[in-house]
Amino acid sequence: MAQQPIRFDDGDAYEHGMGVWSHLAGQIFLDWLAPKSGLRWIDVGCGNGAFTELLVRRCAPAEIQGIDPSEAQLAFARARTGVGASTFLLGDAMALPFDGARFDAAVMALVIHFVPDPVKGVAEMARVVSPGGTVAAYVWDYFDDGSPSAPVQAELLAVGVTPRHPPSAGATHIATLRDLWIDAGLEAVEAREIAVRRTFVDFEDFWRATTAMPNIGTPIAAMAADDIEQLQARLRVRLPADVSGRIECQARANAVKGRVP
Repeated sequence: MAQQPIRFDDGDAYEHGMGVWSHLAGQIFLDWLAPKSGLRWIDVGCGNGAFTELLVRRCAPAEIQGIDPSEAQLAFARARTGVGASTFLLGDAMALPFDGARFDAAVMALVIHFVPDPVKGVAEMARVVSPGGTVAAYVWDYFDDGSPSAPVQAELLAVGVTPRHPPSAGATHIATLRDLWIDAGLEAVEAREIAVRRTFVDFEDFWRATTAMPNIGTPIAAMAADDIEQLQARLRVRLPADVSGRIECQARANAVKGRVP
């Protein structure tokens, strides 16, 4: 039986689980892009608006259009108080609902590995950005233990449970990202790593945040209670708490940017 697509439909769960990580990596990403203020942005795969809010706060955009396939996530994004006049639309990253050269910058934040055809996704971003504009993305280095969920994935495998993988996880390699941008005809292509750390108040905080993500939470929910306890015990050894009970985790993303000729 084919595996069901990984869907993110709970904006609140995403906020605590991946939204915090997105902000941590997104701050460094935007420092690297160093965009001008007053640009017209499209945030492809905007989800619950976590990165969109960061764009508003950091970049003083003239416009942001957020596109996502989940109406539930979009509803959460629209309810945010920090997204200003951003517009959020239901849409497909591989068929953006805009004319060509409509924006000054297009971005995918932690999304490209969920796009079934990344080549089409990058081509669409390049199509809707005007000449001289920026096309950029950042994504967890999924197959080199860069994802925030990497410790749980490793321990799931150790107890005989196969984690769910995004459809285009191979696109998270830095060399692959660079090639995707070059093959799309973008110029001045650059790529870099982004390393971040997050502190959880205790193991329960870490567990709630991590299992809120469907690629991790779904297979765990299907496990027997004894097996979940074994998994948690293994994770407590892998991620020891400090004297205050806090747990520090690290993650690494790959980022890429290019200019539309």
